[in-house]
Amino acid sequence: MDWRNKTNVDVFILVGFSNDPKVKMGLFMLFSLIYTIALTGNFLLIVLTRIVRELHTPMYMFICNLSLLDITFTSVTVPKMLIGFWLECNYISYNGCFTQLYFFHFLGSSECFLLSIMGYDRYVAICHPLRYPQIMDKKATIRLASGCWITGFFYSLVHTIFTSSLSFCSSREVNHFFCDMPPLLKLSCTDISKNMIIIFALGGLAAGASFLLTLISYMYIIATILQIHSAKGRHKAFSTCASHLIVVSLFFGTILFMYLRPQSSYSLEHDKMLGVFYNVITPMLNPLIYSLRNKEVKNALRKWCMKGRENCIELRDVQ
Repeated sequence: MDWRNKTNVDVFILVGFSNDPKVKMGLFMLFSLIYTIALTGNFLLIVLTRIVRELHTPMYMFICNLSLLDITFTSVTVPKMLIGFWLECNYISYNGCFTQLYFFHFLGSSECFLLSIMGYDRYVAICHPLRYPQIMDKKATIRLASGCWITGFFYSLVHTIFTSSLSFCSSREVNHFFCDMPPLLKLSCTDISKNMIIIFALGGLAAGASFLLTLISYMYIIATILQIHSAKGRHKAFSTCASHLIVVSLFFGTILFMYLRPQSSYSLEHDKMLGVFYNVITPMLNPLIYSLRNKEVKNALRKWCMKGRENCIELRDVQ
């Protein structure tokens, strides 16, 4: 599909972070390590939630979707960035740029919606435990998870269509390490007022409404936890949603600050740092947070490792 409208630009140059070869090599090693940890941790969570029977619950089905989103979300931008560091090739084609833009917002918005659904899941589990199996049955979880992906698909489509309709007349330098809307709008030689309205309207509807739904869910959760008389019961109830609360704070905090802050305080240099945080760091932290703070995941991992060890011993004895 050709995104081009009336423009003289065939390729863009991703400015990135630095032109110093030593700095580039250091960043290459750093981001390669972070990317490897992110892929390994999220892939391991997906495997655990699929093969361990104790984790076949709605909560872990959503965590599995979150890990899949994290893998694909960070893979949209990081490999291209690493190639730029290693080969010093920062060019990206016009169609490649808007394809990257589309998938970045598709996967990012899907994760945004999924986190709010996960908050609702914890609300039902803690505030209505007896009705939880009926409300969050298999069909409901599949529909909710699918709805996040479908909504993200159309959300990103609108942004990409309106951004690609702009004309880019001369400058090709995108002051970022990937193609995102704010740096592309800076390059446009046409009126971007409609695009800014769409960013604030759809961005506020997606990120704002998702964050508000999550916030309301946790207000009810905290109110319910405070009514539990035993300290042990309160601790157990809060521990089941503490990991999700940390992930939500990290993700929504950076997203809301980046896209919904006033234009007067906008800075592309700050956006690069924020982009690294939610596009590179957060996908690495999510599986660590869910595994280190979740007893069920740690127990499942321990059992899986012990079973694998036993199988290796049996195979060695047979040989």
